[in-house]
Amino acid sequence: MHKDAIGRRGVVGAALALFLTTACTAGSTDSTGVSAAGLPTVRVALGIDASYAPFYLAEERGLFKKAGVNVELVKTEGGPAASQAVTAGTAQIAANADSTALPLMVTDPGLRALGVFQSSDRYLKVVLRDGITSPEKIRTMASIGGLGLYATHQYLLHHGIDPKSVKILQSSAPEIPALLERGSIDGYVLYEPWAAKGAASGGHITARIGDFGVRYVQWLLADQTWLKDNEDTAGKVFKAVAQADRLVTSDPEAAAEATNKQVKLPVADTEKVLPEITFAARGIDSADVTSAQKIVDFLLGQKLVKKSPDLDTALLKGWYGRHAR
Repeated sequence: MHKDAIGRRGVVGAALALFLTTACTAGSTDSTGVSAAGLPTVRVALGIDASYAPFYLAEERGLFKKAGVNVELVKTEGGPAASQAVTAGTAQIAANADSTALPLMVTDPGLRALGVFQSSDRYLKVVLRDGITSPEKIRTMASIGGLGLYATHQYLLHHGIDPKSVKILQSSAPEIPALLERGSIDGYVLYEPWAAKGAASGGHITARIGDFGVRYVQWLLADQTWLKDNEDTAGKVFKAVAQADRLVTSDPEAAAEATNKQVKLPVADTEKVLPEITFAARGIDSADVTSAQKIVDFLLGQKLVKKSPDLDTALLKGWYGRHAR
């Protein structure tokens, strides 16, 4: 039996999760207002792990304010929650992986991908419970939505296993290592620090997503309704992230320290995994569109979405060059 997780979390649930985890204060202004310093305020929704180090570093170094924008980081549980925050109006910009954002673009055709800020085929890893010595022994896995579920399917297919023959439980990243430790699942595919936590709690890491042909890119996303009147502001946010990308690459220790200050992840653990990610900002190109179509074809084939998003409209080729350079 297969229970899919892509695109099934409701907007209300996402909004509640954001209310509980956001760093914003109740009296903060929205993007139509200005900060005390006279800068436009933008809420940026993102997950809590090392892949978002550029945002944490930009916040700690004041790069957003130097770029001319006041950014409030809205920290979510990960998975599709960041882009769902944009749909719900809780944030104006989100950071999400391509395979996470694409299903959401079906239900929210106003979502737009502005450009890429990082990519990797190494950061997500396969963790199997001790005693599970081969993929054929897997009966139950857990997954977050979006990229996690896509990678889980690709891992099983790579080993000749029909994903419908494996029970796939929907869960949140922090809950999954405990499920493995209790023996409730046989494995999962997830990013750090949750891969390492699983390996330390009765599991072992057996592969990286690149080993079975998966690579993701992370996009900055916004809703067209807000974006059409705020392209300059969105460009300033992206410029600061691009600058922080370069700093993360040149000084991973500083990035790890910023991540610790923002979300309390151990410095040594973050510094260890940052080299697994390519931090480089760029515009969306034809290769991204081709990759996105491949992901959409997979989702359609597995009946995880009912139709394809309009990729020519949703993926803004050329936007980064016009607004974020």
